Amino acid sequence: MSVYVGNLSYEVTEESLNAVFAEYGSVKRVQLPTDRETGRVRGFGFVEMGTDAEEAAAIEALDGAEWMGRDLKVNKAKPREDRGSFGGNRGNHGGRNRY
Repeated sequence: MSVYVGNLSYEVTEESLNAVFAEYGSVKRVQLPTDRETGRVRGFGFVEMGTDAEEAAAIEALDGAEWMGRDLKVNKAKPREDRGSFGGNRGNHGGRNRY
């Protein structure tokens, strides 16, 4: 039971996001991916809720809601795609055109 939360402020913390979702049920885990180079939050995150009902309540209440000056995008998280060991095939053969 994981929820995707997008359009987050770069000032968000795991604790603040946990507090918002805790109003709708038990929060098992909060993840805020950070940029590898800057260490800054990337503007989205994932919240794992205790039950499907809690997840649905949080999505219903928070999708489109304003928080920290931004309109949140909240929906059921989709499974992560396997991009392969080299970040996926971008179709450009390593950046060189071979025409």
